[in-house]
Amino acid sequence: MQTLAGITNVAHVIQLAVAPVFLLTGVGAILAVLVNRLGRVVDRFRALEQNLPAVKEAALVSVQIEMANLTQRARMIHWAIGLCTGCALLVCLVIATLFVGSIANVEMPAVIAILFILAMLALVAGLVFFLREIALAKGSIHVIPR
Repeated sequence: MQTLAGITNVAHVIQLAVAPVFLLTGVGAILAVLVNRLGRVVDRFRALEQNLPAVKEAALVSVQIEMANLTQRARMIHWAIGLCTGCALLVCLVIATLFVGSIANVEMPAVIAILFILAMLALVAGLVFFLREIALAKGSIHVIPR
């Protein structure tokens, strides 16, 4: 009978861990978008850097401004990736704490709550950096009227 109680307990912990696992999926999708954006920024920077010797004097300032903008965007994306990765790690710790607590028969609601709150704060901060990077990207678009 004790085995049945243990299985029931593990099944309950798995049910509790499902929501954080879905959160991990969402954070993983955000990370994929961020990595893709960083790749595009790096590719554009490298293209500008390669063509820098061929740039005429009049366009040099414009290229340097764009490169500075790309550098700032890369920095924002870097912070967003770091914070979102931190969020994912904290969510993994929440899941691990649920299972360790279940196996050790130790209730750790405060630890789990603190880890989850920290994960959400990291995610919010990462998304703020992502929004800032999008604003920088949008601000660098110059429409030339016809």
